[in-house]
Amino acid sequence: MRYKQAVPEDLYEVTIVRYGTRETLRSDVFLNYQFYGLSDGPMTVDYFFWVVRGPNRTFIVDTGFNSETGRKRERTMCVDPVTAMRSLGIDPEAENDVIVTHAHYDHIGNLGSLPNSTVFMSRREYDFWTSDVSDKTLLRQFTETAEVDHLVAAARTGRMIFVENGYSPAPGITLLEISGHTPGQLAVLVETSEGPTLLASDAVHFYEEVERDMPFVSLTSLLDTYSGLQTVRDLQASGVRHLVTGHDASTLQRFRPQRGNLGEHAAVIGSKEEW
Repeated sequence: MRYKQAVPEDLYEVTIVRYGTRETLRSDVFLNYQFYGLSDGPMTVDYFFWVVRGPNRTFIVDTGFNSETGRKRERTMCVDPVTAMRSLGIDPEAENDVIVTHAHYDHIGNLGSLPNSTVFMSRREYDFWTSDVSDKTLLRQFTETAEVDHLVAAARTGRMIFVENGYSPAPGITLLEISGHTPGQLAVLVETSEGPTLLASDAVHFYEEVERDMPFVSLTSLLDTYSGLQTVRDLQASGVRHLVTGHDASTLQRFRPQRGNLGEHAAVIGSKEEW
């Protein structure tokens, strides 16, 4: 896959918002870590959502966990995601466009605060989390029933748009199914003035996953996870300039700080000046 030069109306500014964090061990986040022969040690896991803003349209990519779920799961909230959206000029009550990469608690936790939004989601992802198998102990620990209910409500009220690999919700944005972590995990390929940018979400939690081929501890298919990591490497080799992972604590240091009231909790890729 090679990329043609985007025209200005197809370019977007990406804001990366770090809304939460936690401290853990490396052996807690990499699958079967003991097999790699590496020393264990501390690991910071950060939590993000993303805003993709163009001249004609804005997309919210995931909605983070909410304060109640964060407390229950002993996660530290750095900034409330809904408050952060407001600071970026987004009215939660408006008819927003929300891309849900997958249905884990830290990615759909505030959908209830966006009651009029259109939701873009993989059909495979939705079908999986609304099936009986999603209630298995090793799967349900990553979701909250009430939050999945918000997805069901969006589908029931006609606010859900089911997508497949390669779907484009707007010029300059392509949704890619990179399964493994979950059955219909989406990544978002965005054209920016700094080149094609891949918001990998949890197709890649940490940069080390891609660099060392080390899957995250939570997955629904190991083979699909390995295939997905290779897909990301292939995308990088074919022209994707920026990779934005779902939980790596170095993420904000890799990109330009956002100038605004989110302070140290946000970074930006691309520029509105190119519009």
